[in-house]
Amino acid sequence: MLQILGKTSSINVRKVLWTCAELGLSFEQEDWGSGFRSTDAAEFRALNPNAMVPVIRDGDFVLWESNSIIRYLAGRYRGEWLYPADPHERARCDQWIDWQASELNRSWSYAFLALARHSAAHQDRRQIESSSANWTKHMAMVEGQLECTGAFIAGQAFSLADIPIALSVNRWLDTPLQHADFPAVAGYMAGLAGREGYRDYCRNGTP
Repeated sequence: MLQILGKTSSINVRKVLWTCAELGLSFEQEDWGSGFRSTDAAEFRALNPNAMVPVIRDGDFVLWESNSIIRYLAGRYRGEWLYPADPHERARCDQWIDWQASELNRSWSYAFLALARHSAAHQDRRQIESSSANWTKHMAMVEGQLECTGAFIAGQAFSLADIPIALSVNRWLDTPLQHADFPAVAGYMAGLAGREGYRDYCRNGTP
């Protein structure tokens, strides 16, 4: 049985949970992270020296880093429809997965911690405004891409890239800030509503 270590409120854990839903994979989940068992515990660090969730155990195989995990699961469990084998299609998918982790994540960090998590260490008004503006700029890139495809983030078919991107859009929508009018983004999220993984792990009230 596939084991997933990490709390459901983590956006990175939810990437893995949603991927499992798309692939029809059964799993056991253990809650680790803030509010649950500490990831600084020796037994967790033995699995992931970075002390971050998620971690998976697939038999004797252990893997951490959410984007590496979702790629592994798609490759291991016949998910070619989700993560295409064609080099061009896979590269487009990877492009958006990596952009979400490297650029989009950084754009929201300060504003999200201030406005959604109410962190006392993140209450500088100028930095909140700067981060919010940067976040909106990156969301405009998502809007532009969805206008181009008229469907999903990497093209005409749902792919692995839509999981981290939709989770990020959900985080943006659920954070109390001024939201620009992005009709393609709104239509995209409405179109995903029929997917079980989306209902269970994206629009589930957990930013």
